[in-house]
Amino acid sequence: MNRRATLLFFLACSALPAAETVWLDSLDLSAMRQGWGRPQINRSIREQPLTIANKVFARGVGTHANATFRILLNRGCERFQASVGVDDAAGASASVVFQIVADGKRLYSSGLMKRGHAAKAVDVDVRGARLLQLIVTDAGDGITNDHANWADARFTVSGARPVPHVVPPEAPYVLTPNPGPAPRLNGPLVYGARPGRPFLYRLPAQGTRPMRFAARDLPSSLRLDPQTGIITGTTPPRGEYAITLHARNNSGEATRAFRLVSGDTLSLTPQMGWNHWYAHYNRITDAMMREAADIMIRTGMADVGYEFVNLDDCWMNAEADARRKPDPQRIGPFRDAQGRLLPNAHFPDMPGLATYIHGLGLKAGLYTSPGPKTCAGYAGAWQHEAQDARLFADWGYDFLKYDWCSYRNVVTNPPSLEDMKRPYILMGELLKNQSRDIVFNLCQYGMGEVWKWGAEVGGHSWRTAGDLGFELDRIFEVALKNCEHRAWQKPGAWNDPDYLQIGYIGNARGGGLPEPCNLTPTEQYSFMSLWALMAAPLFYSGDLTRLDEFTLNVLCAPEVIAVNQDSLGQCARVVPLEGDAFLLVKDLADSTKAVGLANAGETPVTITARWNAVGVAGAQPVRDLWRQRELGSFSGEFSSEVRRRGVVLVRIGTPR
Repeated sequence: MNRRATLLFFLACSALPAAETVWLDSLDLSAMRQGWGRPQINRSIREQPLTIANKVFARGVGTHANATFRILLNRGCERFQASVGVDDAAGASASVVFQIVADGKRLYSSGLMKRGHAAKAVDVDVRGARLLQLIVTDAGDGITNDHANWADARFTVSGARPVPHVVPPEAPYVLTPNPGPAPRLNGPLVYGARPGRPFLYRLPAQGTRPMRFAARDLPSSLRLDPQTGIITGTTPPRGEYAITLHARNNSGEATRAFRLVSGDTLSLTPQMGWNHWYAHYNRITDAMMREAADIMIRTGMADVGYEFVNLDDCWMNAEADARRKPDPQRIGPFRDAQGRLLPNAHFPDMPGLATYIHGLGLKAGLYTSPGPKTCAGYAGAWQHEAQDARLFADWGYDFLKYDWCSYRNVVTNPPSLEDMKRPYILMGELLKNQSRDIVFNLCQYGMGEVWKWGAEVGGHSWRTAGDLGFELDRIFEVALKNCEHRAWQKPGAWNDPDYLQIGYIGNARGGGLPEPCNLTPTEQYSFMSLWALMAAPLFYSGDLTRLDEFTLNVLCAPEVIAVNQDSLGQCARVVPLEGDAFLLVKDLADSTKAVGLANAGETPVTITARWNAVGVAGAQPVRDLWRQRELGSFSGEFSSEVRRRGVVLVRIGTPR
């Protein structure tokens, strides 16, 4: 190289900006979402020094699975480096996986890491990347003890500095037209009940009231109130009964086929209802539950199929606890001298509460734990299982959520598969032998691959992961993970990724008062679309007293709900596409396909559903299920622009 060329090269290099180091712990961590607690700067989630396999790190971020931190790099960064691992202060069951994703492409995965594993060095090239995601998953076995450290985490920056990703503001919008004045009969086309048990079913029907109802070929043991549309009586003998439902008002009439299956299987379509937890936590009262039932009728939620009004934790007594500081009216003895479970003072009449809910044609649900205490520290069912099952049936309840909670303290650590099954086998058998039908929900966070054995222990649905309230910004990831278990789902046996949390909900990290959820309107529509395509139970867990037009529009779209309630009971299969896009394809009982064009990314994209991926051929009609509008006939493929974090939900094909 001659002198002139050397000089030019030197000048060019001198003009380049010097790379700088930006530490992860220097960023605003308030946008980081995680499964428990809050992210910690230069210390572990337990606010102790960052320590991995006895090595102490001075800098970094302590977090808890499941965690996601989205960071805008704006193509200004060169590298991201860190040492990752489980903090030494975590419990023995801790297990996590660290992942790094840039613009939808996975750059790094640590593989399974447990307490005591040496820190793994991370060094990834992020040149040209716009959006980086730092992710910690629970490795598929729940989030208990999953304390994770991004130690010595730093960016090498030569341009724009990294900043936390801020979601662009979006005004609410309404997709589904309001129901017309003429009757529209909704709800499942098939319904399961056990012979000889009390029967209760309210016909879901939209339209102007008053409305008159009728049913042709209704078994003689059942009776239909023509004014309310509520069917009561006793489930007929074992067999299938083809019934024709009819509704009429001054604006028109509607007819719908309904198949009653009297046999051993309940919940032939996913359960629908409301659960108090993510709205009211330990503030729940009898009056609030009755009000919730009233609101479900008044707002029309019951008219599209929501039927369960479910009480979660904190209805029993708790012990005095300086740390938890329970409401004094919730403190008292767990049981009376005969071992009978005692509700707290906010629930003076548990049978009366169930009777009130039943009077509206709705069903009442309860919660307890197989352990000595519930997750919130209230009385559990440990060593009183038979007594409690009989009590719940005597009170008149129709649903039981059975939450693992303190049962972990009465089995080996970590629990064996036999340990995981034992309490659910016991309660499942007890519930089958009660005097009424009680739907059984296993809440144990996906441990032991519960989707493989939940049905055999008597469950009708089972949680497949941790509490969704801690990771609402990961609804797409949660849905994709849940779809991996689709082979084990069928009528009467449902994978449950947790409740619908839109509108006003309380902060899951502190049990706070309800406030607007942190999802955009598009993400809230996506939430409902994903859950419909998965055939997941549809339990709204937000503040019913603050329902607005937008939230009701998301919750009460009858054609979207019909996808969820389809009698085939199929969870959609995933068709991966480029980047953050994918299809969810669900076969329906009428031979059509429900297809979700899903964009998990941060920018709008055009997504194409090709017929060979969907499983159809030739010219096919396409219908927008949210807007209830025919889009035309398409050959070979259908394309649509999909908003950031959006899902376009369509039906492809002609119903037979």
